[in-house]
Amino acid sequence: MFRALRQIFLLSLCLLPAAAFSYASNSGSECPALDATSVQARQSLMHYICYYSAAPDDPAHNAETPDDLPAQLNWRLAEGQDLVFSHTPSVYWIRLNVTNPNEHRSLWYLKLNYALIDEVTFWQSGSGSNPMIETGDRRPFDSRGIDYRYFLLPVTLDSAETKAITMRVKSSGALNVPLTFESPSEVIVQSNHLTLTHGLFYGALLVFSVFNLLLFFSSGTIYYFYNAFYMAAMGLFMFAMGGFANQYFWPNSANFANTSIPLSLVLCALSMTLFGRSFLEIGQKTWDDLTTKALAWACAGFLGLTLLLPYSTTILLNTVLALTVLASLFVIAIGRWRQGYQAAMWYVLAWLVMLTGGLIYALAAFGYLADFLAREALMQVVVGGQVVLLNYAMVQRWRLLNEKLLAVEHSARTNLEIKVHERTSQLRNTMRELEKANRQLAALSLNDALTGLQNRRHMDNILPELCAEARRTGHPLTIVLLDADHFKTINDTWGHSFGDTFLQLIADILTRHTKRPRDVAIRFGGEEFALLLPGTGTEGARQLSESILQAIESTSLVSPDGASARITVSAGVAALSPGEDKDSLFKRADDALYRAKAEGRNRIIVSDHTPIDEA
Repeated sequence: MFRALRQIFLLSLCLLPAAAFSYASNSGSECPALDATSVQARQSLMHYICYYSAAPDDPAHNAETPDDLPAQLNWRLAEGQDLVFSHTPSVYWIRLNVTNPNEHRSLWYLKLNYALIDEVTFWQSGSGSNPMIETGDRRPFDSRGIDYRYFLLPVTLDSAETKAITMRVKSSGALNVPLTFESPSEVIVQSNHLTLTHGLFYGALLVFSVFNLLLFFSSGTIYYFYNAFYMAAMGLFMFAMGGFANQYFWPNSANFANTSIPLSLVLCALSMTLFGRSFLEIGQKTWDDLTTKALAWACAGFLGLTLLLPYSTTILLNTVLALTVLASLFVIAIGRWRQGYQAAMWYVLAWLVMLTGGLIYALAAFGYLADFLAREALMQVVVGGQVVLLNYAMVQRWRLLNEKLLAVEHSARTNLEIKVHERTSQLRNTMRELEKANRQLAALSLNDALTGLQNRRHMDNILPELCAEARRTGHPLTIVLLDADHFKTINDTWGHSFGDTFLQLIADILTRHTKRPRDVAIRFGGEEFALLLPGTGTEGARQLSESILQAIESTSLVSPDGASARITVSAGVAALSPGEDKDSLFKRADDALYRAKAEGRNRIIVSDHTPIDEA
C-alpha cells in the first residue's frame, strides 16, 4: 500500500505543468533553503545566498527577467560573506530560497541596506516575469513601494510554502549588497534604533552648525562661518550617502540624487580648506598659504566638473580630492603645532580622527571593505568626534586669545601706573628744587634696556659716593670688572640677537650672585659688566667672582643652528686704597681685567694695591 502511494506521489509530480516549475528551475535549486522562522538562520542569511556575476559579454548580462537567464548558470554561494564589489560594469543576479515550516501564514522583509544602487529589481516565484519591485536610485523614490531609505521586499509565505527570491542589481559605481532577512518586529526595532541614532547625530550637527553661525554673526570671526559651512556640508553628504536626502529632499529627482553625493563631498573639501586656512592663522606668502589656496581653487574647479561629468567619474575624483585635503591640512596643522601654535594640537587630533575614519569609509563605499552599515556608524562616530574636537579647539583658541588680551590689558595698566608714578615723582621733585628734578629725570634712564641691570650713568653717580663713604668709615669697597671672552666671534657666528641672549644670561647670573642689598650689578659697555661691592674686601670679591665665572662657564645655550654654545668671562678685581679716588680705583680694576685677558681669559686677576681695610 505504501509503495503504491509513493508511486502515485511521484507520478503526480511528473504530471504537474512545466510552467509551474519553469521559474523554480531557474531560481535557486542550487541554493539551500532558509528557514524563515529561525532567528539563527536569518542572522546567517549570507550562508543561504547565491549570486552570479554577468559580465557585459555574458548572455545573462542582457537578461531582463529570471526567465531570460540561461538554463545552466554557475551560481556561487556567498559563504557567509557580504556581497561587495568594486567599480564594475557587470550585472549581478542574486538568489535566495526561503521556506515557512510553520502552520501559519507569516510576513518577512528582505532588506537591502545600501541606498546607492542604480538599478534594483526583485522577483518572487509565482510572479512570472513581472517584477515585484523595480526600483533603484535612478528612479523616483516612490518606486520602492515602501517609504524607507533602503530597499525592502515584503515576503509572505503560507504554511509549508517555499519561495525563490531573485534580485537583479546593477550600478555605475561600486556595489555593496548588504542583505538581511527580518521579521516585521525586527524591522521596526532596527528602524527605531537607527532613527534615534541618526536623530542624535544630525541634530547635533545642526545645533553645532547654527551655534557657529550665530557666533559668526555676533563676533564677525570668519572661521566660525567656515566651521558652520563645513558641518552643514558634511551633514548633507552623510544624509545623501545614507539615502535620507533622496527620501526627504529630492524624492522625484533621481539624477540630482546621484549628483548630490559628489557635490556635497566637494563642498566638504572646500569648507575644510577654508576653515583650516582661517583657524590655523597661516601666514601670507608661505608654502602653507600656497597649498591651501591651490586646494581651494581645485575644489572650486571640481565643483564645476561635478555638474558636467558622470557620477562614476566625479565620485572617484572628489573622494581623492577630499582625502588629499584631509592629509594636507593634517600636515599643515602639525607644522603650525611645532611652530608653537597651541590651538593646532586639538586641530591635529580632530583631523587625525577624520583622516582615519574617512579613509575607512571611502574603502567601504568603493567596495573594498565589507559591512557598509558598520562603516556608516563608524563614520558618524568619527564625524561626531571631529566636530567635538574642532569646537574644543576653537574654545582653546578663544582662551589663548583672551589670555593675550588680558596680558596686554595688564601690561597697559602697569605701564600706566608706572608712568603716573614717574610723573608724580617728577612733579614733586620739581616743586622741591630744580637740581633734584634734573637728577630724578636722569634716574629714568639708569637701567640698561637689554639686561635690566644698572647702566654706566648709575655707576658714575654712585661710585663717588661709595668711595667717599669707604674713606669716611674705613670699610672696604671693591669693584669687579667683567668682560665676555671672544664675544665678537659669537656675534659673527650666530648674529647679534643670539649675542644679546648671552648678555642676558650673564646679567641673570650676576643678579643671582649679588644678593646683598647694597651690592650693585652694572652693564657699562657692550659686553662689559661691573660689580660694586661696598663692605667687601678683595678675598670676598675674588670668591664671588669665581662663583660667577664657574656659573657662566657651566651654562650652555642652544644656538640657532642647534649646537650647544658656551661663553666665558674674564674679571679684574680692585679694592679701594687709602687716599685713592674713583678714577684710580676703576683704572686698577681695568688693568687687572686686561691682564686676565692677556693671560688666557676665563680667569680672575686681583690688583695688588693695599686696600683701605688693610692699611
